[in-house]
Amino acid sequence: MRTLLKNPKISGASHNIMAYRYVNESGTLAQDYDDDGETKAGGRLLELIDLMNVENLMVVVTRWYGGVQLGPARFKCINNIAKTTIMESEFYDNQANRKKKKKK
Repeated sequence: MRTLLKNPKISGASHNIMAYRYVNESGTLAQDYDDDGETKAGGRLLELIDLMNVENLMVVVTRWYGGVQLGPARFKCINNIAKTTIMESEFYDNQANRKKKKKK
């Protein structure tokens, strides 16, 4: 996250919503989130990556306030972009294939 925040455009955003989920050295699942002032958005992002059953990743959704209150629709926008990005990544394909092979 520190590396991302070195980018002035990202550090100047209204919100940098983050969630992560990884397996640590002892095999324990570690997970957490940061709303960055966008109440409940980080928790919903963590719930998404939990439901997608992906591990060893951090997702950051950066949002700039454009003058229009989005209300509850903002959560749908945040989760949709996160889900689309995860699903289109090679990371997701590799994890999905690995999990399918384990089930066989």
